[in-house]
Amino acid sequence: MAAKNELLPGTLDMLVLRVLARGELHGWGITQKLEQLSQSALQVDEGSLYPSLYRMEGKGWIEAEWRMTENNRRAKYYALTRTGRKQLEKEQQLWDRMSAAIALVMQNA
Repeated sequence: MAAKNELLPGTLDMLVLRVLARGELHGWGITQKLEQLSQSALQVDEGSLYPSLYRMEGKGWIEAEWRMTENNRRAKYYALTRTGRKQLEKEQQLWDRMSAAIALVMQNA
């Protein structure tokens, strides 16, 4: 079984935006999707996720709405805004540039 890895600083917002680009989800759904997409390599706890969601909501990157889940529980669903899509594009471009630069150093050092 793969070891659980901590996220690099500054990557949680980008990953949440990416997950929400696929469609709206509640907090638990976001954590489950991140774990699923990373093949269980990444786990995000509530203590990290919810401050990130509140911060992104404050910046206008996501919007939230209280609704009932399929299990008949009340949950806050998060959706990406147009501003959030633009931010995701910026974050993706920066990530691509930085990871390529880091890979160059690691291969050539």
